Amino acid sequence: MCGRFSLTTPWELIKKRFDVNMPVHDYRPRYNAAPGQELWVIPEETPNDAQLFHWGLVPFWANDPKIGTRLINARAETIAEKPAFRIPFKKHRCLVLADGFYEWDKKRSRRVPYRVVLKNEKPFALAGICDYWKDETGKELRSFSIITTDANQLIATIHDRMPVILLPHDEKVWLDPGLDLMKALKMLRPYPAHDMKMYPVSTLVNNPKNDLPQVIAIEEGSPETE
Repeated sequence: MCGRFSLTTPWELIKKRFDVNMPVHDYRPRYNAAPGQELWVIPEETPNDAQLFHWGLVPFWANDPKIGTRLINARAETIAEKPAFRIPFKKHRCLVLADGFYEWDKKRSRRVPYRVVLKNEKPFALAGICDYWKDETGKELRSFSIITTDANQLIATIHDRMPVILLPHDEKVWLDPGLDLMKALKMLRPYPAHDMKMYPVSTLVNNPKNDLPQVIAIEEGSPETE
């Protein structure tokens, strides 16, 4: 699964990289983005604008928005079938903006958090889906879920899943309302391991209240893994 990520790249570079409008007064670096928070996505409906959406998908038909706490991730293998995900997958795809994500080593007795980034350390887009829920007063909640897939060779050394990072040339295609769904499913594959690296970080990341630069720092004496 993907339960934490970062977006620490300066605002100007995010705007340039994704070619979107993004209000500067709303932007701040996120070192420990967590479920339940308002985070930056580019929705299919407004592909030229980055917007803040709630992490934890609340389907439009939900009786209780608390369902979102259980829907932070959607598995690529079943996204076209699950009731909560199949309509957003068809009609409301989005890009989740990030420059790193965290996974915890599940293969050893002690859970060690790792930050995973691209080798060039540039921002990237996670494949996401979103939906629009309204309460009884008509107030709208805009929410999203991150799609996960099998881990690539790098991530597999610590975990069996990873979020889907879209290849740059697939990002605009993912947002195309006319995209064939079979083609969309084929995009949901592991990102090439040779273009990524990861390193151990402090257990500060375990607490979402710790949204600090220290969270992304490499643990002293720990080497990067490529």
